[in-house]
Amino acid sequence: MASLCARAVRQSYSLVASSALTRASPRLLCTATQQKNGHRSEEDAEKPEQSAAEKVLTEEKTQLEEQLKEMTEKYKRALADTENLRTRSQKMIEDAKLYGIQGFCKDLLEVADILEKATESVPKEEVTTQNPHLKNLYDGLVMTEVQIQKVFTKHGLVKLNPDGQKFDPYEHEALFHAPVEGKEPGTVAVVTKVGYKIHGRTLRPALVGVAKAP
Repeated sequence: MASLCARAVRQSYSLVASSALTRASPRLLCTATQQKNGHRSEEDAEKPEQSAAEKVLTEEKTQLEEQLKEMTEKYKRALADTENLRTRSQKMIEDAKLYGIQGFCKDLLEVADILEKATESVPKEEVTTQNPHLKNLYDGLVMTEVQIQKVFTKHGLVKLNPDGQKFDPYEHEALFHAPVEGKEPGTVAVVTKVGYKIHGRTLRPALVGVAKAP
C-alpha cells in the first residue's frame, strides 16, 4: 500500500513538472529569439558606422596620395632647377678660365701690330750682311713677333688674315666696298688690320675692304 502511494506521488510530480516546462518553453523561446534579433540589430547598426569610417579613411588616403604626388613633382622641379643652376655656374667658371685673359690679350694685340708693321717697313733688299746692325735689328723683331704669336697660340689666341675669303660679318669689319679686279664680289679684297679669335670667339674683327660687282 505504501509502495502504491509513493508511485502515485511520483507520477503526479512528473505531470506537474511537464506542465510547467510546457508553459515555460514558449517564454524561453521568445527570450532567445529576442536576444538573437537584438544581436543582429546591433550588427546592422554597426555596419553604417563602419562604412562611414571606411569612407573617411578612403578620402584621407586620396588626399595623402595627391599631396605625395604634388610634393614629388615639386621635388623633381627643384632637382631640375638645381642641376640647371649647377650647369650654368660650371659654364661661367669655364668661360672665366678661358676668356678671363681676353682683356690682357686685347692690349697685347697692339704690340703685335706694331711689331708686324715694323718688320714690314724694313726693305728686304737691305737686310744683308753688309748692314749687320739693320739685319740684327730685323732678325730680333722677327724673332719677337714669332715668339709673341706662340704665346698667343698657347692661350688660344689665333690670328685672322681673311685675304681672299668670303666676307663674314662675325669675324670681319668692312671699311669699304669697291670693285676690285680679279676678286669675286663678296670676298675680302684688302686686309687693313688682321683680326684675332680666342677659343673660337672673335676678340677683334679683321678690318677689311670687300670687293663688289662693278
